[in-house]
Amino acid sequence: MPLEINPVFAVPLGQDTLPDAQSVNAELKALLLARESEGGRYANPNPSLKQHQGVFESDFNLFSWPEPCVQRLRQFCWSALGKLIQDLNGYSAEDMQRLQIFSHTWFHVTRNGGFTIMHTHPMASWSGVYCVAAGETPADRPESGILRFHNPHHYSNYFLDPGNARLRAPYHHGTWSVRFEGGQLVLFPSWLQHEVMPFYGNDERITIAFNCWFGMK
Repeated sequence: MPLEINPVFAVPLGQDTLPDAQSVNAELKALLLARESEGGRYANPNPSLKQHQGVFESDFNLFSWPEPCVQRLRQFCWSALGKLIQDLNGYSAEDMQRLQIFSHTWFHVTRNGGFTIMHTHPMASWSGVYCVAAGETPADRPESGILRFHNPHHYSNYFLDPGNARLRAPYHHGTWSVRFEGGQLVLFPSWLQHEVMPFYGNDERITIAFNCWFGMK
């Protein structure tokens, strides 16, 4: 019998791309920069993380905005998240019709030097980040603005030797990084630690994020 190796305690990470993202993102970018320019009217009044210089965070009701570009993105994100949840939980079509989604949704505009510290999202089951504009990546700053996930197996690298130092994915140690492109959506469990590395572009890095929790009718 051949040796069997199973990826136990694996972390699901979903990715999808919005069709016709270029035109939708152009509308989103114009809208979000306009709202950012209004300052406190759309800013998060009670941020849970310290807001570092170079980062604007909006209030948590973005997907309630009526603009067509926002509603187009909302439909895409909820559809992708629904497919992920259905697949991972083995839900039927009838189960999915009973599923109730609750969410917080917001946007970030990050400029030169801005970053987000490592964190999780308590009291939610799934989180997502959508890229409106990735911003430029300077040649000497290859990690500029990447979304970095940290291995939740906190004891996996306590003892390293030639027997485990070079494990292949998904068994590897350390981190998993996502370099965004416009139109890209990443979905991940809300308990997974993540951060945004400092952004060093001369333009803007614009993302839309959400946390979701669910019920059954």
